[in-house]
Amino acid sequence: MFCVHTGKVNYCSGNGSVKIAVITLSCQGARLAGRMLEDFPEANIFLHESVPIFGKASTFKSTMSITEKIFPEYKGLVYIAPCGVAVRAIAPMVKHKTSDPAVVVVDVGGRWAVSLLSGHEGGANDLALRVANSIGADPVISTTTEAAKTLIVGVGCRRGVPGETIVNAVIEGLRRVNSNPAEVRLMASADIKKNEKGLLDAAETLGLSLRFISSDEIVSTVKKFRHSEFVASKVRLPAVAEPCALLAGRKTRLILPKNIIHGVTVAIAREGCL
Repeated sequence: MFCVHTGKVNYCSGNGSVKIAVITLSCQGARLAGRMLEDFPEANIFLHESVPIFGKASTFKSTMSITEKIFPEYKGLVYIAPCGVAVRAIAPMVKHKTSDPAVVVVDVGGRWAVSLLSGHEGGANDLALRVANSIGADPVISTTTEAAKTLIVGVGCRRGVPGETIVNAVIEGLRRVNSNPAEVRLMASADIKKNEKGLLDAAETLGLSLRFISSDEIVSTVKKFRHSEFVASKVRLPAVAEPCALLAGRKTRLILPKNIIHGVTVAIAREGCL
């Protein structure tokens, strides 16, 4: 079974599959959709008839007509297309934030994953983050309850560390800067930790979204952080916790340099710093 669960919403059909539809109008979008299948294996792909077909994708003639058909059938819709196209397509179907599907828009360059509709209640915020993690995009979330939070917790850990240990380390790190999980917008780690069960469990326990930063971005960033020969010898990265905390947000500044707590490395950055 593959199920998206964050304590807020489950994107599951009756057989446990993720009910996600990916709709795109271009060859560039089709390539991005193909990349997404690794992390959304049960997603259904819908391609405009002008795009060469691949795999089990379906074709459509009109964005409006395909949206009208699938809008009530899926928990999440991901449009790899201009925002205006998605807005016009969903507008006639929108009813209420508690019943509408989560809608996310991705540009064909794979730069942004925008939570467009049903952000909090419908799970679009979480879906945008998961899409961003999948294709290496930046998630764009404007929900006031999320955007008002300014802390990002970067985490580095050994393989197999229990989720409870990571939870305790994160809470202690926050305590050291007189903060708590309610002030945290994201937890962040390196993409090599994408399937680390303890990390995923910790984020779920804390009720926090988890963003993964690509190894290439960590290696190439000009942001300043402390390098670790130990980390480099283990995972071939200059560090994990500090760069991930800095790179997961905008205008970030470290307020807690890396601390090793219960064997887990924790660093905390604040967003919106000039």
